[in-house]
Amino acid sequence: MRRLNTPILAIATLLIAFSAKAQSTLPYGLKAGKPYAGTTVQALVVVTPQFKGLELRADEFTKLTGINVKWTEVPFKSLQEKMASVGVAADGNYDVVNYLDAWGPANAHWLVPLNPLLARDGINLDRYPPAFVKASSFGGKVIGLPMRSHTQLFFYRKDIFDELKLPAPKTWDDVVAAGAAIKNAKPGVGPLACYYGADGNRQNLFIWVNYLWGAGAQIFDAKGQPAWDSPKAIKATKDFVGLNTEHKICADGAVSALEQDARVSFMQGKAAMIPVWWWAYSGFVNPTTSKLKPEQVAFTSMPSYKGAQPVTLATSLPFAISKYSKHQEAAWEFMKWVSNPDLEKKNAIERSVAGVEVINNVVNHKVNLVDPAVDAANNGVPVAGAASLAKADVMPMIAEWPEVGDLLSNAINKAASGGDVEQLLKASAKDATRALRRAHK
Repeated sequence: MRRLNTPILAIATLLIAFSAKAQSTLPYGLKAGKPYAGTTVQALVVVTPQFKGLELRADEFTKLTGINVKWTEVPFKSLQEKMASVGVAADGNYDVVNYLDAWGPANAHWLVPLNPLLARDGINLDRYPPAFVKASSFGGKVIGLPMRSHTQLFFYRKDIFDELKLPAPKTWDDVVAAGAAIKNAKPGVGPLACYYGADGNRQNLFIWVNYLWGAGAQIFDAKGQPAWDSPKAIKATKDFVGLNTEHKICADGAVSALEQDARVSFMQGKAAMIPVWWWAYSGFVNPTTSKLKPEQVAFTSMPSYKGAQPVTLATSLPFAISKYSKHQEAAWEFMKWVSNPDLEKKNAIERSVAGVEVINNVVNHKVNLVDPAVDAANNGVPVAGAASLAKADVMPMIAEWPEVGDLLSNAINKAASGGDVEQLLKASAKDATRALRRAHK
């Protein structure tokens, strides 16, 4: 009898050990044993349905790790000031901060470089499109993980285009032609929702760069000096502001309008076309925010300029860890969980979380951009975004960009009002050169 018990006991021991090992293995590279249980991670994030959906799912993270998360949500217009104040005050109250990529270089000195943590836990950034990784890096270091990343699409009123028998625009010349037809047939509708306003966030450059890059021009030259006053850049800028000054197809208020003003104009049925970030689609078809029905809203890739393959703009609002945080390892556990592709997929498909309606079409991972379930749930927006991201770039990742970019943004605004394009671009380039020289002394 003892002889029979020996192998049975050995098998039982192995089963117990295997079960314990299985229970200790957590998904997404999370540490086993709940070493940071009882810790509270404070996260500063922008207000958005995407992040609300993640917050409502955070109980899963707490069950896996014992770590609690407190989310502080602020409007986008307040995020930059709030985020910068954390760095200036060396405020350790926030462990994870959400920021716009353009703010990263100026704040990188107080954000934890993630490269060692990524290597340690085997997280490969190849899971993201290159433009999103570029938007989350500075000085050869990864300073954030892409969390709310965007590319551009061209939205238009399908009902109006069908009525007037207009094809979906493939070029900016097509946009001008469609705009003229809509202006003639629909006097109560602005053909194109333009946004040339200068507000300190340089939104009027978002569409301009499509013209610039399409013309084969760049914002800076190989030596890092302003290049937006080159002949190609000047011609591209003239064509860009010409939508308003020459062709007059922009909706009312274009010179002072910001991106959000343009989106509202489209949602209220006051504009027939708008080039904008892909995330806007959910708002365009949401009956609580838009007068439009889903069947009225269509989209395509960004138009090409002068026959060139479109190089569209991408951007990201990454999550980063503050160097002033006293809970950096717990914060990293949260970062691993909140950025995992499985969670992202659920957040883009499920429309109700804990009884709360959540409508979000933003995904960051390559696998989710082309996932059939994600694409079906979001009417083809992710796959269209993947095509746009095949050739996309980001705004300059330099610490001086807010100051230098504002000079350019103000020049574009004045040009859209009828100012001399060449003179404005050359003057702003000279001012920017002086600003860069002063910053590098």
